[in-house]
Amino acid sequence: MVYSMLQVRHLTRSSVLVSNLLLLLSLSFAFPHFSSAKDAITWMEVNMPPQFIQGGAEANHGYGDVITAILKEQMPEYEHYTMVTNVIRHFNRFKQGEHVCSVGLYKTAERESFMHFSMPCMLVLPPVLVIKKDKLATFGEHKSVRLDDILQNKDCIIGLGKDRSYGSEIDSIIKRYPDRDNLLFFTGQELTTNFFKMLLRDRIDGLIGTPDEIMFQAEKMGIRDTIATLTIEENQRNYAGWLGVVGCSKTEWGRSAIDTINKVLLKQRPSERYRAAYERWLDANSLETYRNIYQHVFLRTTQ
Repeated sequence: MVYSMLQVRHLTRSSVLVSNLLLLLSLSFAFPHFSSAKDAITWMEVNMPPQFIQGGAEANHGYGDVITAILKEQMPEYEHYTMVTNVIRHFNRFKQGEHVCSVGLYKTAERESFMHFSMPCMLVLPPVLVIKKDKLATFGEHKSVRLDDILQNKDCIIGLGKDRSYGSEIDSIIKRYPDRDNLLFFTGQELTTNFFKMLLRDRIDGLIGTPDEIMFQAEKMGIRDTIATLTIEENQRNYAGWLGVVGCSKTEWGRSAIDTINKVLLKQRPSERYRAAYERWLDANSLETYRNIYQHVFLRTTQ
């Protein structure tokens, strides 16, 4: 059969169009997001059991892990990713405006400059001072202490996480002592583990942490009977140090993500699964108090 030049050109163009169409179809099958890409959230985490547990038999069963999983399930319009890193790199991504969020942060004035915040996403018992039992006399044999008094004692060395917030009350006290040699700041992974090792070797006299992370790490290291926790009196003034939030980058994307997160929190916070995420790590004596505050403070706090 003989084709004219016009027919040949028409056939050639048709072949090219068909080839391009087949290529697009093959790409859509090979890469599902090519044709229907979703927005993505990267959830930033720090290895801080039992809030986030990255390894061992309890991996992904920390209370922060459970809450993050609930948010992922209830936000199918997003693709979800997870990144584990130290606190400094953690917050650099927020400051750069990346599409990142994090569960269980304290809301602070400094962080408001680069983060949008959700309503409270978790209720946790406030940070305490951890010491060795054989040093109780050094702290007056009391069950509670004033952190302000402790930090004025230059001979008492206290371990703290660098760039970590311990709630507005404790943060404001620490800022009053910016150049004190008795404040030892640490950065990196395995924060509590490293501080416990220093505590046992008497390189520090105490460390600040939440009761759940302290007891989790102490049991893991087999030293629970050798340590004591002291209530920090300044933490009992209000519930600011008890409430954690979700933070997302301070961009229009972050604001939209927080709006969606707040809708999920309103629906999910009253559920037994949500409440049990933290209760799992409490002793029986703390449980009744916790549930009372959960019902009458946490669920009523939406700002």
